[in-house]
Amino acid sequence: MSWPEKTSPDASEKRTLGQGVFRLCDGCAGTMPANELIDNFEVCPQCGHHHKLAASEWRRLVCDDGALDEWSAELEPTDPLQFNDGKNYLDRIRVAQLKTGATEALEIGRARLDGRPIAFGCFNFAFMGGSMGSVVGEKVTLLFERARAERLAAVLLHASGGARMQEGILSLMQMAKSVAALERLRAAGLPFLSVLLHPTTGGVAASFALLGDVNIAEPGALIGFAGPRVIESTIRQTLPEGFQRAEFLQAHGMVDQIVPRLRLKRALSLLLGHLAPPPCET
Repeated sequence: MSWPEKTSPDASEKRTLGQGVFRLCDGCAGTMPANELIDNFEVCPQCGHHHKLAASEWRRLVCDDGALDEWSAELEPTDPLQFNDGKNYLDRIRVAQLKTGATEALEIGRARLDGRPIAFGCFNFAFMGGSMGSVVGEKVTLLFERARAERLAAVLLHASGGARMQEGILSLMQMAKSVAALERLRAAGLPFLSVLLHPTTGGVAASFALLGDVNIAEPGALIGFAGPRVIESTIRQTLPEGFQRAEFLQAHGMVDQIVPRLRLKRALSLLLGHLAPPPCET
């Protein structure tokens, strides 16, 4: 009687064994069940390293019951410049929409935080790097304008590579437009809490992101305009250790607080209790 030959899984099968069941921490290289990291909002329970978190999970973390009465969800980008860098801009938009299930790189709306109504916004970095084009700039502006009209504090979570190059000067114009709306919110005596996630860069960092009444950053977040390599090649100097990271910015007065992700909702609630007007139902 001949026995069948013993076969072993090929290399690809070995690599995928257990895929999706366990995760490797980018901070400590520790291995843990994937569900453990998901349930902990992508914060490593062993070393505290903060991994990227989906926009829907940020909403679940910050907003009561993860609920958002979304504003202006119907706004979608067009292609006024007929931009093509080897791929049509609108094709890139469609790919991003299919990938994320979102229409653009920012969602805004009315939510509650510990029972207090707020105007809430969150960037979606998975959508073209959270870049700001005309629609994102319009949504930021609408967030501040609706907050002013409804007498709400504004809470905006940033994760962005900056202005969207496919829209050229039209994307850069959003910086001035959104900051003007923010100044009208401030003139009305309403607070803006800015949360700086990893990364917050480019035109978003250079406009409204660092103009919060309180600027809160996640540990280790990259925050700045141009990247460190661009700056070093421009000024021909070696940058200080930790340059553009949240801790460096706090030490130099540009960030008010560094708050671990799992404490963020509590920190925002305490700040709103001091800064926001008394809640009123509409």
